[in-house]
Amino acid sequence: MIMSQFNCHFFIELLFLPSYNPNLNLIERLWRWIRKDCLNNKYFERFDDFKNAINQSIQKISNKEKKKEMDNLLTLRFQLFDNAFYEQG
Repeated sequence: MIMSQFNCHFFIELLFLPSYNPNLNLIERLWRWIRKDCLNNKYFERFDDFKNAINQSIQKISNKEKKKEMDNLLTLRFQLFDNAFYEQG
């Protein structure tokens, strides 16, 4: 009851997620993209090189080089099971 009053006052929408579902968690999607962009199959001899690679990927997002890709990746539009088509077999 307290949360619903808080939500109405501040216009916040709470999204209740399953206990573990990385596809619904936006930070997991972002981390997957960063790994693909700069860490995939690469070895960094020094930790500073590792940090720099991650920072360069984050900089691409900040500079909006990857804006369209991020808009698609970090969307809350996904299919709900109520609307899904199931093939019974």
